[in-house]
Amino acid sequence: MTVLKQTPSQTVGPYFAYGLCPEQYNFDFKSLFTTAVADYEAAGQHITIVGQVFDGDGKVVGDAMLEVSQVDSEGRYPASRAEVEASGFRGFARVGTGTDAQKRFIVETVKPGRASANEAPHLNVILTMRGMLLHTFTRIYFDDEAAANDSDPVLASVPAERRATLIARREPGTSKTVYRFDIRMQGEQETVFFDL
Repeated sequence: MTVLKQTPSQTVGPYFAYGLCPEQYNFDFKSLFTTAVADYEAAGQHITIVGQVFDGDGKVVGDAMLEVSQVDSEGRYPASRAEVEASGFRGFARVGTGTDAQKRFIVETVKPGRASANEAPHLNVILTMRGMLLHTFTRIYFDDEAAANDSDPVLASVPAERRATLIARREPGTSKTVYRFDIRMQGEQETVFFDL
């Protein structure tokens, strides 16, 4: 009888770090995407999103990977490679939690505009980590966009007592604009994940 072994789609191993963000992990391959959504020359308010991923036991996860997408400061996604090169705004970043001493993810970007009149500024996040066979989807909203958050239909669809798990908090006393956003995979403060 032939015993079949697990394939990458059936188990989570080091594949995503090695294959999807190799430069961050000091492998000799070029990464297709960096940890920055926007370069220094991109228009808009430059911000940094910093956070950690916590497992069900409240321990920091050192082998998670996030993919972040967003609109630019004017509420538009880049339409072409030429536009990305001219503007310095890619609209997408990929970052692992395994190379920072505190196991954080750090994303450099510009604060997104509103993609439509009723949408609040936000970032879309896909998360992959150990023990998960499928990735999860969530969003990052901003605590200093309260009026816009109140009109956002996606945020309004989340029970009021759970909405705080989707809000990044601006860090006081920093020389640049930094927002803190932690992702909790389970527990009383579990981050809201969307079924897409």
